[in-house]
Amino acid sequence: MWRAVDKEGEVLDVLVQKRRNKDAALKLLRKLLKNQGYLPDAIVTDGLKSYPAAMKILGCQKRHKPGRLHDNNRVENSHLPVRRRERKMQRFKSQGQAQRFVSTHSAIYNTFNIERHLISRKTMRKYRSAAMAEWLTASATAA
Repeated sequence: MWRAVDKEGEVLDVLVQKRRNKDAALKLLRKLLKNQGYLPDAIVTDGLKSYPAAMKILGCQKRHKPGRLHDNNRVENSHLPVRRRERKMQRFKSQGQAQRFVSTHSAIYNTFNIERHLISRKTMRKYRSAAMAEWLTASATAA
């Protein structure tokens, strides 16, 4: 599973692939850069060798910063709720099912993910109720 997360911890994009090679990295990065509409200042990745090869093709080598010890933690921590859910479901049955679930899960996660350690309890309650109202509106229009 390939994940793109911004510096606030919001999931930008998720791609489920069988392999972690240059082609898969290139597919994720192209999709991500196209959806963002601008080139970010820095792209932090883990130490996988397929990232530099994909960055070279896209011409982003100067912006690429292979992650060291703590640089990649935000992505790994955003992956924990998905892993927890995957264990409860006893694995995904197919790659397509995993992609559908993760895409939906990231949208819902972004709605309800609040940086609790940065705000007061009273403010957090307001944000949570606003997120719930937004979610109820979205789910009512979908039904």
